[in-house]
Amino acid sequence: MTVVKTPMESIGAQSVDRALALLSLIGRCPVEGVGLSAIVQSTGLSRPTARRLLLALMRARMVEQDATTRRYYLGEETYVLGVLAAKRFDLIDLTRESLLDLARLSGDTVFLSVRRDYHSVCLAKEEGAFPIRTHALEIGNRHPLGVGAGSLAILAALDGQEQAEILNRNREILHANFPGFSPEALAPLIAQATERGYSVNPGLLLTNSWGVGAAFHLPDGRVAGALSIAAIDSRMGPDRQATLGAALLEEVTRLEARIANVFSLPASKTLASKPLQTGSPAAK
Repeated sequence: MTVVKTPMESIGAQSVDRALALLSLIGRCPVEGVGLSAIVQSTGLSRPTARRLLLALMRARMVEQDATTRRYYLGEETYVLGVLAAKRFDLIDLTRESLLDLARLSGDTVFLSVRRDYHSVCLAKEEGAFPIRTHALEIGNRHPLGVGAGSLAILAALDGQEQAEILNRNREILHANFPGFSPEALAPLIAQATERGYSVNPGLLLTNSWGVGAAFHLPDGRVAGALSIAAIDSRMGPDRQATLGAALLEEVTRLEARIANVFSLPASKTLASKPLQTGSPAAK
């Protein structure tokens, strides 16, 4: 039996899609907020339509508007939902053991990055014992996909059509702000990452800062994020790249098992669940 949506159902679904797109757009500007003009320009919606959707989100406390600047921010209800969602799937908590193990193993700085549309965001990092560190990436940094080892690993884990769409979408910002990461420069790095299973950033962001990264997935196959290790260039010769790449892939396997374990639990038991112990050796 074929189910045909009525016009009202289609209109309702479109409104929900648009409202969620607005919510995502506002969420990408948590500090500075977003003005109505920028929302209209970014979404292509008319001002009346954008305002109507914003008012609906404000009534639900998903969005709030600053009375002075008139800019829009995520509302308190989004925080509540985020806390509730974290009880089932908290990436920072799930990856904490992986970050610690890799930092002990390598002595260098380890990062957790996740995808947000056409960008990656650094959510966490763990510093190793080696006294000279690289500061190319900090918690909260947002880069176009492909910029940095973790971000590159995420991009390489996507299918070719999606990669092409992302690179085309980011072409201008890459040219303006990250000239070393043009789509043409990224292409061989993506191919290399696909072949090896881990990515290598050969100092394209900062010449003396190299990185190795590996993506990890949700049980349904979607890319969840990436773990990466960054170090000064003198510590990132070819042999060590391969060693760290292998360590990342082993850790990703353990991490994906922990994630699958969490997703297999009933929602009522997830809060009480704890990540499995990986038992990774602490070596250097």
